[in-house]
Amino acid sequence: MSDAALPRLTVIGTGYLGATHAICMASLGYEVVGLDVDANKIKKLQSGEVPFFEPGLPELLAKTMESGRLRFTTSYEEAAAHGDVHFICVGTPQQPGSDACDLTYVDAAVRGLAAHLTRRCLVVGKSTVPVGTSARLSDMLRELAPAGDEVELAWNPEFLREGFAVDDTLRPDRLVFGVASDWARDRLHEAFRPILDLGTPTVVTDLPTAELVKVAANSFLATKISYINAMAEICEATGADVRDLAKALAYDDRIGGRFLQPGLGFGGGCLPKDIRAFAHRAEEIGVGQAVSFLREVDAINRRRRSRTIDLVRELLGGQLDGKRIACLGAAFKPNSDDIRDAPALDVARTMHGLGANVRVYDPAALDNARRAYPELRYGTSALDVAQDADVVVLLTEWAEFREIQPSALAQVVRNRRIVDGRHALDAEAWRAEGWEYRALGSP
Repeated sequence: MSDAALPRLTVIGTGYLGATHAICMASLGYEVVGLDVDANKIKKLQSGEVPFFEPGLPELLAKTMESGRLRFTTSYEEAAAHGDVHFICVGTPQQPGSDACDLTYVDAAVRGLAAHLTRRCLVVGKSTVPVGTSARLSDMLRELAPAGDEVELAWNPEFLREGFAVDDTLRPDRLVFGVASDWARDRLHEAFRPILDLGTPTVVTDLPTAELVKVAANSFLATKISYINAMAEICEATGADVRDLAKALAYDDRIGGRFLQPGLGFGGGCLPKDIRAFAHRAEEIGVGQAVSFLREVDAINRRRRSRTIDLVRELLGGQLDGKRIACLGAAFKPNSDDIRDAPALDVARTMHGLGANVRVYDPAALDNARRAYPELRYGTSALDVAQDADVVVLLTEWAEFREIQPSALAQVVRNRRIVDGRHALDAEAWRAEGWEYRALGSP
């Protein structure tokens, strides 16, 4: 297919999902306009700056801006005039004071775009929404768009892993197209042609199923993580070793080793809010009992944070007040600057509240952490925050933390005590250097 035959794309919302999608699609040869109502985000992107940390994306942004295939705007009118296929990529956070999903930004994006849709086009939701949202948005588009029934809605859930988003966009493990017509299916095929040409598995389904795929996947992954952490609680009570238990389970092909890593648990902007919103929506439609287990999955995950603090307290003889604690990590996972529902910062903030002298270092998330938690103290490196520490706590498993030499860290701390909240370190190597080493679920 020639470039001239490719549909022109718009991406509404230039946060993590939207900016990544816009940049990657432009790199595949599409003419793309990215839209956001936040003029500061647009200004940064227009100047070639990615407003968040994601490996490989800044280089790709520079390349696509230079090619002329990518531009950014705050004008819905400009976006509507450009696009044949419009992707909705705005955030769907948890509602304040509720487990429900906040659809304010999705509704605003669809309304803002619809008013300017004067010809046949496809609007594609990528945001994670409660099942049933697409039916309501389809009615909204028909009612508000000047083109009326000529505007169709489809759903194409995203499956990005932070730190691997470029590869996940350009070489995904699957594509899901939720459509209501053959025309919508064909438009989506054209909008993803280079990716489909790689042989990417594709599931074409109805709109409600496509809406469910992302939350169902995240709920399964969250359940698997909480399962092994529930086993860690059993191991702590019995003297068993959860790392060996996980290793033995992973050899079973039906179970597998991925997401069977014991430790501090999950966080970020997806898994926690998605499982809560899924359970909430299930209750709304009368099938809450079917996913009631997700409430316990969430509870197990939260308990890991308090249990990590318990390990620190045990190493300090029961007293946190006045103790110097070095926290390695702030982001919810490595290769990201995302601190949304980050277990690392939750632990650091709680220990600070209990009177500890806490210092935090993270390779990418310090600016975000400082803005969110100015009451905490921050350092410039792992060795910096560990200076005269009574205990070191590994909270995010960045490669540079995994590779720290126990002997090097021993030179700066007051006491050789470490809590490995992610099972990322070699316990024997640290103990051999005279460290008291503790980890969740390990003897």
